[in-house]
Amino acid sequence: MATALGDFTPANTALVLVDLQNDFIHPDGAYGRAGKSAPLISPLAGRLAPLTKAMRAAGSWVVSTQFTLVPMKNGEPYIAPHLKALRPFLKKGDFMPGGWGQALFDTLAPADISVEKVAYSAFYMSRLEFALSHAGIRHLVFAGIVTNGGVASTLRDAHVRGFDCAVLEDGCGAFSDQAHHAALDDMSSIALRTTITAVSEWLNGA
Repeated sequence: MATALGDFTPANTALVLVDLQNDFIHPDGAYGRAGKSAPLISPLAGRLAPLTKAMRAAGSWVVSTQFTLVPMKNGEPYIAPHLKALRPFLKKGDFMPGGWGQALFDTLAPADISVEKVAYSAFYMSRLEFALSHAGIRHLVFAGIVTNGGVASTLRDAHVRGFDCAVLEDGCGAFSDQAHHAALDDMSSIALRTTITAVSEWLNGA
């Protein structure tokens, strides 16, 4: 486990944007149309946009994991029963591969590496580990939604695969402040807990 950002190397570091997609955070996306925004989630794209530019300028990587509802017969998406119970508003066309809703939010694009995500962890049945390894990426800085779901699950899977991990406490969001902070506290046992400002300053000095 890295104990400071100085243990990271910009060229081998990626900012991992977990599920920061139009259907999640744009007012016209699936969640926005259903009124399912949250105060900790809504500002994330604007807060992270300068950091994505700084990462690119420093020669680091921007990785986007994109939650996807896989179309089945007649284009109807497969929606896991637990998700259908939680989010009954999801429908055909939402989080569709290659669609506007599935895409990374405009102010954060483009990503250097993008992977479809069908479960909480972006490593599950995806090409993420393959892409990171072949790009020479060893250090991952996590941001996105939700802190206690996709972010935590993907970070834990990265940790067991030997990646050095950090998590941005002000670059993640959840549907409650309690869930957000509890997840950050839990992840701090295996990941460096840091901030957007600290990473920006590290990039400037690296």
